[in-house]
Amino acid sequence: MSAHLFTSVITGGAGFLGSHLADRLLTERHKVIAIDNLITGNVANIQHLAGNKDFKFICQDVTEYIFLPDPVNFVWHFASPASPIDYLELPIPTLKVGALGTHNSLGLAKNKGAAFLLASTSECYGDPLVHPQNEDYWGNVNPIGPRGVYDEAKRFAEAITMAYHRYHQVNTKIVRIFNTYGPRMRLKDGRVVPAFIGQALSGEPLTIFGDGSQTRSFCYVTDLIDGIYRLMMSDYHQPVNIGNPAEMTIQQFAEEIIRLTKTSSTMEFHPLPVDDPKVRQPDISRAKKILAWEPQIAFEKGIQTTIDFFQQRVS
Repeated sequence: MSAHLFTSVITGGAGFLGSHLADRLLTERHKVIAIDNLITGNVANIQHLAGNKDFKFICQDVTEYIFLPDPVNFVWHFASPASPIDYLELPIPTLKVGALGTHNSLGLAKNKGAAFLLASTSECYGDPLVHPQNEDYWGNVNPIGPRGVYDEAKRFAEAITMAYHRYHQVNTKIVRIFNTYGPRMRLKDGRVVPAFIGQALSGEPLTIFGDGSQTRSFCYVTDLIDGIYRLMMSDYHQPVNIGNPAEMTIQQFAEEIIRLTKTSSTMEFHPLPVDDPKVRQPDISRAKKILAWEPQIAFEKGIQTTIDFFQQRVS
């Protein structure tokens, strides 16, 4: 008898979230096939899995047809640039992976009779007029603004996922991911957690956009992956928010990083980017009710682990 029970395909498997998902699935006795074109992913994230007979890596762009001879039980579609720096530099690849990549990944799931999970985003809510955001809110998105390439790619991905569910009866799930942090984030990916930690550890000023009053809610990566795993194993097909509802302002977050890194860094204020959301906080009532999930890792513990990870990378 084979050691593994299931076969899972992760698109974006060498990314921050994809690599943590691979770790979780291997502990759940899945054989994991990670697909990534390394446009923003990094083989360093999956280096520790080299030589694991239940892990296979394929370097491929999922906007091209995905051919796999293996039987597949689950398809986890995580491929996409996900930080503002990346999708502003790579607007067309971002749109293509949201459209063609999702189409190909859904086609794979349909062809294999596999369950499919779309990694969607809280950015579907845009700059929200409803706070906190629940899954019934349709969002306030500027489709032609610079951030629209990411927001609309994910909104289209949700639409085609539901179309495959309704028209082809594919067993689909949609997770809307809120701000997540932890080891394996890229130091210069433009997101606030690595940006602040990197600046603090280098003794540079922490760059705050706007007046620092905009809010974010930070979820530790293993908590997020646990919620996503529970969603895939559920029989629920509507979108589910996964994130930590503990909200803080960007200025409060900067003060925490300065305190925990014991840096002499100051704060430096810059103009707010176009269409930057003023508030971001998940309503996780649905996840609590349907998945019996809520975050477990305290902010101070999670952020300290993340600081320790970056400490080794900042000389």
